[in-house]
Amino acid sequence: MDSTVALPQPQYATHEVTNQAPPLAPYDASDDPALLEGLRREGAEWAEEGIRRLGARAGSAEAQEWGELANRHEPELRTHDRYGNRVDEVDFHPSWHHLMRVAVAEGLAGAPWTDDRPGAHVARTAGGLVWGHTESGHGCPTSMTYAAVPALRAQPELAKVYEPLLTSRVYEPGLRVPAEKPGLLAGMGMTEKQGGSDVRTNTTAATPTAEPGVYTLRGHKWFTSAPMCDVFLVLAQAPGGLSCFLVPRVLPDGSRNAFRIQRLKDKLGNRSNASSEPEFDGTVAWLVGPEGRGVKTIIEMVNCTRLDCVMNSATLMRKTLVEAGHHVRHRSAFGARLVDQPLMRNVLADLALESEAATTLTLRLAGAADRAVRGDEQERAFRRIATAVGKYWVTKRGPAFTAEALECLGGNGYVEDSGMPRHYREAPLLSIWEGSGNVNALDVLRALAREPGAADALFGELALARGAHARLDATVTGLRSELAEADQVSARRLVERMALALQASLLVRYAPAAVADAFCATRLGGDWGHAFGTLPAGTGLDAILERALPGGN
Repeated sequence: MDSTVALPQPQYATHEVTNQAPPLAPYDASDDPALLEGLRREGAEWAEEGIRRLGARAGSAEAQEWGELANRHEPELRTHDRYGNRVDEVDFHPSWHHLMRVAVAEGLAGAPWTDDRPGAHVARTAGGLVWGHTESGHGCPTSMTYAAVPALRAQPELAKVYEPLLTSRVYEPGLRVPAEKPGLLAGMGMTEKQGGSDVRTNTTAATPTAEPGVYTLRGHKWFTSAPMCDVFLVLAQAPGGLSCFLVPRVLPDGSRNAFRIQRLKDKLGNRSNASSEPEFDGTVAWLVGPEGRGVKTIIEMVNCTRLDCVMNSATLMRKTLVEAGHHVRHRSAFGARLVDQPLMRNVLADLALESEAATTLTLRLAGAADRAVRGDEQERAFRRIATAVGKYWVTKRGPAFTAEALECLGGNGYVEDSGMPRHYREAPLLSIWEGSGNVNALDVLRALAREPGAADALFGELALARGAHARLDATVTGLRSELAEADQVSARRLVERMALALQASLLVRYAPAAVADAFCATRLGGDWGHAFGTLPAGTGLDAILERALPGGN
């Protein structure tokens, strides 16, 4: 008797996958009208071909995998070698180095400072807006390297040695004598345990040596990112008060400077990037700028890195919007594609408004920075206040934005391999880095009180859209009256209204009517709910989405 039992054949294979979005990559991260229009408008049209090339590379499957791997395989600290010698090295996955090599070669670090073409700093910001689609962590050392150059110029002798290396397009990891490397990266060490943003309470001591301009440092820094950089700008208390110093990891004679990395921070996000607590004990440092003027010297660095916080928030918004848009175009529910369902279209259109406003403001701030460094005093005054305003508001919008974009993917967006949780964890950092919301709101009040030209520059910018939209005109009029009563209690409300008015004025002047009208009606007029996706009827969702989503809606 045959004992073989015939098993029933399954009607459907369990591995058959339907109704799932295909991989997004490859895609073009520069396929964004707001980005390209802003690039041209702010004087960097000559960079468009390069930005498009970089955008295609950022959206490639290879570069997207680099970003994923750099975050999966986090940096590791080695304090000692096998023989017991102190080395204080941080090891990175090869993908980190691939990302860094491209970023530096594309001029996203210090290169714009040696580029005489108008718009060079705009081109760098636009490059960050597209290359940031890979991942955010490696933007920290490139940002600090970019920002270190104007601060270092306070000491021309040091700038003569280090600036050509900080502005190089060559990335060479590993610690060696700085002057012997083809390119350098810079970091900064400002905060300490007892004070955080209140750097005037720093206790790290700087003691002069017999050699003019050379000091030794003793103290402990609390949050120093990118400890594998070649040089650092550090704040310490000298005999003449809080001062700025240049600290190299390797001294000119080839010996290691005392830069004891006590631990790497276990952070919520930004995990591809090492953040550390270094301890100084007899650490050799060179004075940058006069004694007692440390904050004034290093504030040039902060102005640049705050712009990059705005840029990185706008990048995260755009990246997560693209991810959400791709998903809903390929996913169906209740008999229709998600992108064709009215409520989902409302959510996406609302996100698109926020993203375009953030990108447009970012490029306007980059244009102001570019013209300010070329001697335009009006733009310098505008940059002074508008960067703090933008830093406060755009970075505040990032976490809510990424959460809503993640929700568009449903459960698919809540799992790590979608990439969306990484973006969600990254978003809050940008409102903390370079001063939390309160610090930036207070900085705006400080600018209004101490630099009258700052308010004039801001209202001069807003006046360029006068008469174009009634709600915007009313908002600007209200802002003028609020300035007279500005205090710490009302600072956040005031800065928020400044930011919305500034974004609205830019959209009224430069964006299609559907975008500008919807933004003014909701962000200025109050005809809007508390969540994304509450745009009122008749907002022009189709026109907004047609512009915002790559490849149409």
